[in-house]
Amino acid sequence: MNYRKQLGFAAIGAFAAAALNASADHHSDWVDLFNGKDIDAWTVKFTGYDVGVNARNTFRVEDGILKVRYDEYETFDNHFGHIFYKEPFSYYKLEVEYRFVGEQVAEGHDWAYRNNGILFHAQAPETMTRDQAFPDSIEYQILGGDGDNERSTGNLCTPGSSVIMDGVFRPEHCIESGGPTLHGDQWATAKIIVHGSERIQHFVNGEKVMEYTHPMLTEDGSLMGGGYISLQAESHPTDIRAVRILNLEGCMNPESDNYKDHFVRHNAESC
Repeated sequence: MNYRKQLGFAAIGAFAAAALNASADHHSDWVDLFNGKDIDAWTVKFTGYDVGVNARNTFRVEDGILKVRYDEYETFDNHFGHIFYKEPFSYYKLEVEYRFVGEQVAEGHDWAYRNNGILFHAQAPETMTRDQAFPDSIEYQILGGDGDNERSTGNLCTPGSSVIMDGVFRPEHCIESGGPTLHGDQWATAKIIVHGSERIQHFVNGEKVMEYTHPMLTEDGSLMGGGYISLQAESHPTDIRAVRILNLEGCMNPESDNYKDHFVRHNAESC
């Protein structure tokens, strides 16, 4: 269904009436997607390279941290990188702990200074073309301050996609969240609550900064109900010390051994 052709959006009221998982997080059920040891569960894709080629050792694990590094580059040369977790998700909470470090690689774009992103509802890396810069996806954009100017983080960018916000179709590529400016090399926690194509929320260090609905592909307007999670490499060195997920989809039958009261979407096959 093409939601760009239905600007009445009667369904939005129904989604607004649904709670976004009011119960407290069940921390024992969170799963670490990054194990602190290697990236064996992840697949890399760089612009200009085949899937699986970790160009110039950009993504690496050192001291328990997933690092984005450019010490083996002379210039950036538009080699945008992405690292994808091995399986897709649809309904979940995701947390990523990160910080920016060091200096941007030579000839990185001005907009990419202290800029990185968490992509979700992304296409599979194997479906990207060799020279494709970004996968079709939704992006939680993380930005760092320059020490002086305001620069919100927790923004929304939409490579190959668009969303509805406050009942209005938003075709812009990036939309500011109004989130805080984070200067220096401080650690920060990005959190996303994703309910398929129904509703998505962005949080920065525990504070909600953005909400929207109906993520859809630009190409045909079809809703994006799930997909892969990916971390970016956009020319500025970045440390990532945690990537964890709380799956919100599973057996919602209280009589099942697999029942969890934090699930918001029923999957009968898991009962």
